[in-house]
Amino acid sequence: MAQTKVIKTRIKAVRNTRQITKAMEMVAASKMRRAQETALKSRNYRNMACSILTRLSELTDVDKHPLFAKRPVKTRLIIVITSDRGLAGAYNGNVLRQLISELKAGQIGDIKSQIIAVGKQASKFVGRLKDVQVIGVYEGFAEHPTANDIRPILDTIINKFTLKAVDLVDVLYTQYKSSIKQVVTVERVLPAAFERIKNGDELADAIFEPSVGAVLDNVTERLIEAQLNQTFYEAQASEHSMRMMAMKNATDNANDLIDDLTLAFNTVRQASITQELAEITGGAEAISA
Repeated sequence: MAQTKVIKTRIKAVRNTRQITKAMEMVAASKMRRAQETALKSRNYRNMACSILTRLSELTDVDKHPLFAKRPVKTRLIIVITSDRGLAGAYNGNVLRQLISELKAGQIGDIKSQIIAVGKQASKFVGRLKDVQVIGVYEGFAEHPTANDIRPILDTIINKFTLKAVDLVDVLYTQYKSSIKQVVTVERVLPAAFERIKNGDELADAIFEPSVGAVLDNVTERLIEAQLNQTFYEAQASEHSMRMMAMKNATDNANDLIDDLTLAFNTVRQASITQELAEITGGAEAISA
């Protein structure tokens, strides 16, 4: 009987855990849908920014712009985006492993590294790293960041790049592909880079005022802002997707464990009943003899 009580206690504990993981799965699924919609919608804005910049690059030499300046790389700044909370499967681990790979590659090339950590998981991790300068830590970042949320990071990287304190700025994040596929990505932010795309005819007759150079100054910074915004949206969608899958797997494992424990409980109970029947039968036979 003592063994059956232990098994019943374990079954109850697993059921309580399953209830929690199921609730977390549902919450993550709800957040994932909102984050997914935001990430997909904002891609159009970013693509349009690239389209405008492509047209501007056809009208002027963008390589002369200070934010496009390419120079020998001595110092590299990496923006690392992770979550504040755990229980998201391999979400944070994948990003931090890629960070280590990037830092090792920089050491081989004798490149100094600076880091801006976004999220508590990145903050705790980079605090233990050696030979790496952490110039910014952002915890409790908004799930739907606004321009005001992004502005401190944007100002920091632009100032450091234009003052030649750093020669490269990359952002390390998880790109959202689907609810079951997310890819850790390293994306160049500075010197400003963009994918040349076909504009079609929508910008062929566009007139830029007050001048192409003035518009280029503003659009370049806005492109970088849109680029950073998009990485945060992608990271949010990826985090909620991976947390939803992690909680779903935990719930499924709890169901399997409950089934196994129920089977073990029934086996022990049946053995106990069989033993009791054998003892009763043996006692009856002894009395009749």
